[in-house]
Amino acid sequence: MATRDIAAAMQRIEKVLQRRPETGIHDDASAIARWESGTRIVASHANGAQMLTDMPNELGGSGDQVTPGWLFRAGVASCLATCIAMNAAAKEIELTMLDVLASSRSDLRGLLGMADAAGEIVSAGPSDVQLRVSIAAHGVSPERLRILVEDSRRRSPMLLALENAVPVDMRIDVGVS
Repeated sequence: MATRDIAAAMQRIEKVLQRRPETGIHDDASAIARWESGTRIVASHANGAQMLTDMPNELGGSGDQVTPGWLFRAGVASCLATCIAMNAAAKEIELTMLDVLASSRSDLRGLLGMADAAGEIVSAGPSDVQLRVSIAAHGVSPERLRILVEDSRRRSPMLLALENAVPVDMRIDVGVS
């Protein structure tokens, strides 16, 4: 979709939301993750799209698929890149390049439920997340592009969920096999 088409779509949605703000509140598309075997999982979207995950050989997996942690980083990077592209279109900025690199650092002991030297259970989650945005647009100042990225960061749903630690409600249904 061309930049002007993205901008036009966003303007149409914004007009609707100005008239009827309640239409903006919606349930996000669910993801279902189904165990296949070993550590291989198939995640599915209602539209039929599927993504396989597996753990590396060292953790008993096949190592031939991406890990759930990689999907997390890919989701954060893709979400921010999408927000930047949409924001650029709305501001009539024709991007010539946009890459978002998401990386993190984790301690494998957390995944295994191990404690550190002080006896504290190690967190299984990443200890930090780094984002690196590379962006370019002909005739647009570096300062304007930096502002574009920062504005987009404040609109990125996945990044905001991460930064604001969204509460998680979990129910467990136990069935008979």
